[in-house]
Amino acid sequence: MSEWFPEVSKIEYEGPDSQNPLSFKHYNPSEQIEGKAMRDHLRFSVAYWHSFRNGGADQFGVATRRFPWDDGSAGLQNAITRVRAAFEFFEKLGVDYYCFHDRDVAPEADSLTETNKNLDAVVKVLKEEQQRTGVKLLWGTACLFAHPRYMHGAATSCNADVFAFAAAQVKKAIEVTHELDGEGYTFWGGREGYKSLLNTDMRRELDHLGAFLHMAVDYKKKVGFGGQFYIEPKPMEPTKHQYDSDAAACFAFLQKYELVDHLKLNIEANHATLAGHTFIHELEFAVANDILGSVDANRGDLLLGWDTDQFPTDLYDTTYAMLSIMKAGGFVTGGLNFDAHVARESFEPIDLFHAHIGGMDAFARGLKIAAAIRKDGIFDGFLKSRYASWDGGIGAKIEAGSVGFEELERYIIGKGGEAAPNESGRVEMLENYINEYVR
Repeated sequence: MSEWFPEVSKIEYEGPDSQNPLSFKHYNPSEQIEGKAMRDHLRFSVAYWHSFRNGGADQFGVATRRFPWDDGSAGLQNAITRVRAAFEFFEKLGVDYYCFHDRDVAPEADSLTETNKNLDAVVKVLKEEQQRTGVKLLWGTACLFAHPRYMHGAATSCNADVFAFAAAQVKKAIEVTHELDGEGYTFWGGREGYKSLLNTDMRRELDHLGAFLHMAVDYKKKVGFGGQFYIEPKPMEPTKHQYDSDAAACFAFLQKYELVDHLKLNIEANHATLAGHTFIHELEFAVANDILGSVDANRGDLLLGWDTDQFPTDLYDTTYAMLSIMKAGGFVTGGLNFDAHVARESFEPIDLFHAHIGGMDAFARGLKIAAAIRKDGIFDGFLKSRYASWDGGIGAKIEAGSVGFEELERYIIGKGGEAAPNESGRVEMLENYINEYVR
């Protein structure tokens, strides 16, 4: 078997004082944080599409990255060789999971039947490599956005045949995810939206999307797939507006179509940026509504208006993220999937290691900082004090639903017609506290 990263040995934890760029300074997989191993808190996953299919092309230039394992063809054998290279990378990096789109791992042929044969052949190799390395599938998904047939969308297409094709493709993707013991399956509506409302029947398209997801739930039950379904919010790009635009829009959609019991959210940091939100906002909304499932760990560029999918290196972001995730009780089936690619000018295979090491260390530091904050209890104590008026008296009655407007009017009049004075929110003080931890 060829070795595609011969210059790299297994990446090991060497501690903060190490000068070795191919080592972890903070990610120590077995280190116990709040009674759980760091690897189990973080559940790192490599995105197959960005690491092994994204050549670095952008709007203004062709691909630049060197893939020594890739012969440049769209053939089946090339796809199989790519799988071997990918698992060598996963094994040397020391991650426990990976994710893929169906068309990332196997080439599309002239018919769905032939395409499915290609996928079956590659899945056989994926299964072999999973058994050899112990690396598992965090989640699978279907690419319902790249092929021209999906120019008007997939489940929301104006063409019923395209809807049917998408259903057949997702059916197969669920089957192979199940065969590979995937812990989840993600729906990302890359083109489930519109460019112009002049040619769009929004109500009908949303109804079709709801029906599509119910069909998927039914089929999941039929084949006995026990993994978690996720829907991934994104507001735009490539469409002007996508129906899964942010966590709140997804939650409203899931409630309307009675899908809340079947799908959780896969929150992506860069998609939050595009939605005009912070990463922490999207996570907190999902946590508040018990729909946080998994996370695509990356970052965007606030000066650029598109999905830059950079590796996460901001310690404030990773700290806030881990505070939210730990508040929710941690991951069950989801994890931190590096939906990120190296920069176009970082074109050598070893750059993949540098990028992932940086992201893993950044989240490991975020985890440790978050655990220290939780242990000290400063922020929990502040929140308890700030909302103390709701823990008894009239506040407790309001939350219990035992009073209405008339009772509240009598209450305020009985206090002399004025509310109790507010206390400062201490925003700057709290930000200063965070700075004391993030150092």
